Amino acid sequence: MRSVALGNKRLIDYVEVIGEPEYEALRALGASVAGTRVRHVNATAYGGGVAEILQNLVPLLRDVGVDASWSVLEAPAPFYDVTKKLHNSLQGMAIDVSDEEKRLYLEVQKDNAAGVGHVDVVLAHDPQAVALRHFSPETRARWVWRCHIDTTTAYDPSWSLLRPYVEEHDAAIFTMPQFVRPDLRLSKILIQKPTIDPNSPKNRRLPDAEAREVVARFGVDPDRPLLLQVSRFDPWKDPLGVIDAYRLVKAEIPTVQLVMIGSLADDDPEGMEYLRRTQAHAGEDPDVKLLTNLEGVKDREVNAFQCVAAVVVQKSLREGFGLVVAEALWKGVPVVGGAVGGIPTQIIDGETGFLVSSVEDCARRCLQLLRDPALRQRMGEVGREHVRKHFLITRDLRDQLELARELTRGGVTTAG
Repeated sequence: MRSVALGNKRLIDYVEVIGEPEYEALRALGASVAGTRVRHVNATAYGGGVAEILQNLVPLLRDVGVDASWSVLEAPAPFYDVTKKLHNSLQGMAIDVSDEEKRLYLEVQKDNAAGVGHVDVVLAHDPQAVALRHFSPETRARWVWRCHIDTTTAYDPSWSLLRPYVEEHDAAIFTMPQFVRPDLRLSKILIQKPTIDPNSPKNRRLPDAEAREVVARFGVDPDRPLLLQVSRFDPWKDPLGVIDAYRLVKAEIPTVQLVMIGSLADDDPEGMEYLRRTQAHAGEDPDVKLLTNLEGVKDREVNAFQCVAAVVVQKSLREGFGLVVAEALWKGVPVVGGAVGGIPTQIIDGETGFLVSSVEDCARRCLQLLRDPALRQRMGEVGREHVRKHFLITRDLRDQLELARELTRGGVTTAG
């Protein structure tokens, strides 16, 4: 298990967004659990929403007095092939995992379990880390499994593999109530939605001229209408369907452009293959740009594209939450998104964007927004306020502090 190096963050820097009373309340809550040792464990330090949340949340936990740390698993490449199968099957694909794959899956977690160390609370994220608790029988820590996946239609054999390990935890956190499997037997189940950091390089508002300059550098015309999807290249994000919707829009508005940005994460072995499939589907259209971190598209660049976009699209077929929806709304850009998973908690249909269930619906709503600048502005203003109230990282910080206080109300452990 490898520790992740972290930057510094200060809660005081969020007062302008959250207000003085909330700042003081969070400080007091932090003082109530000061010194508590909390460790987050997940699969990767870069790429995807979990890593993005932790790189911002863990430093804030430290700033309010928690002894917080973040570790990622040490694992060979075949382990991620297995966990990607589990991820897809938990989202509904009928994919079986062989006995040899199960052996590898558990062996890697067993090898990593010793690296958890002496802490008071462990938050193990997603299938990659679910069995760490099982292989830590002497631990005095309280354990929480955090599931970021939409398990509404989970494939039974895969869920049956995970369920006994989930039930060994003291608590589990899901993003939506419907993600909780009906056969899960656990005394404490919490519903907590992910959040974005308004002060991160990805979410700080860029000056318009700076954002336009960044976009132009990648061959995109900031003076022409832009549709944008920011997601992994993954079948659940339906990039092929996004291209099909764009083509319907382009038939009506020939000047429209489409940019699709995706991080190629080290725990997603299918990413490069699905990028190639998406490139093939896009063909030679010069107005379709597929960009990744390999071209230098990182947080600041994503921010710039979100600021310049007329409409952000998140046409997912399954989605645990979709942080990119909240990111776009925070920048005042309406979103057209799939009516699945956690997206409907962010997109209030007709108010902060539109929920869609087909390529044709997606194209129709994009056209409506592109043709009505006043509607885009109104939805953007409502969307930003919706995110401010519900999906900023200071709310996640409060949830974490309250959970730590509850789990350690009998006192923190003293093992050294």
